[in-house]
Formats: sequence, structure tokens, C-alpha cells
Amino acid sequence: MRTLVSAAFAFMALATTAKTAPLSEADLKNLLAGIRQNRTTQADFQEQRMIHLMKNPIVSSGRIWFQPPNKFRREVKGSSPSVTVSDGRQLWIYYPNFKSAERYPLGKGSPLDSTVAAINSALNLENIENTFQITATKTDNGYELALLPRTASMKRVFQKLDLHINELRVDRTDMLLPNGDRIVTSYSNQTRAPIPSSTFEFKPPAGTEVATPLGE
Repeated sequence: MRTLVSAAFAFMALATTAKTAPLSEADLKNLLAGIRQNRTTQADFQEQRMIHLMKNPIVSSGRIWFQPPNKFRREVKGSSPSVTVSDGRQLWIYYPNFKSAERYPLGKGSPLDSTVAAINSALNLENIENTFQITATKTDNGYELALLPRTASMKRVFQKLDLHINELRVDRTDMLLPNGDRIVTSYSNQTRAPIPSSTFEFKPPAGTEVATPLGE
């Protein structure tokens, strides 16, 4: 579950001296429309997870692909690699070092639906007007959006999600988790290239031990 929440984006509050100005409701609507028209489909990421019981953050990096409304793939590189894949109906988390995988059903009231919705909100800003209270400001180097979840199920995933937007693309997310941990994710090398449908499919390699933690 911790790996899954990390897929949704990882974040830390960064201080800024840039001048800010609040956006009107009309300006926010136009900003979101522009972002959606310029929607990124894939990007490299670097993530820092600040755990309050640990002195140093846990750092990871990799690449992510996504397709609205609910398909994504996230590959973490390094000494502890993992692959997280959602096709909108089920979610897989694969750990190559351990030759093990976890499969979770989505939809039909799955406990993970809110977590996946949080990931998708950070990635493509789909339907965020209805699911979050939004405060938006314009800064010297882009826009800052602060998202507070409206529903109890979403509040169990995170307390607050801050987005930094530059040139109509989300280039940093900062998530405050219910336990006080933070996940900060920075995105680079963003593109809008078409993605093959096979990107969002996953078949466990031969010899993989598959677990179904939710019992389905």
C-alpha cells in the first residue's frame, strides 16, 4: 500500500519568495482547460519521501506513463525497482528483486479506488473541481494549486496536495499524508507522444509469486 501511495506522487513543501496573486474562478477554469489541452502522457520523475521517524528522505526515480481517466504505469529504477500498472480495472505492483507481485481489483467500491483517484488527480487534473477544494495563485514562475480533498475516503489518502505548474504542465507535486509524512515528486522530460495500449497491461513473468491482499 505504501508503494501505491508513493505512485501517486511524492511531495515536500518548498519555501518561495516569489510574489503571488490569487486566481479568480474564471482564471482557474481557463488554466485547467489549458492544462488539459496540453496534457502530458509520459515523464521522468524523481521522488522524495519524508518519513517523520527517519532522518533522511527515501529517494527514488524512474518514469511514468498515464492516460486519462485511470490508466497509468510507473517504473521505479535503482536498487529497489518496482513496476506499478493500472488498466482501470485492476492494479498490479511488481517487485523484480523478489520475483513477487500484488494484484488489486479496482472499481465496485474497492478500498483502493480513492488512492488511484488521488494519483490520477495529480497526474492529469481530471475532475478536480468536483473532488477538491482548490486555492490557486499565480507566481513569478508559474502557478501554485493547493488541493484539499472533499470526501472522507480521499482524506484517508492525503491531507493536502500542492501542485506547481509551469508552461501548462505540472512539474512538481507535494503531498501531505494523514500521518504527517510528505511525498515530493518532480517531473521532467515530459512529452505528449501517443502511448501503446500494451503499456497499461501487465502479465507476471514466469516464476512470479502473485498475492491478492484484498482477497480477490
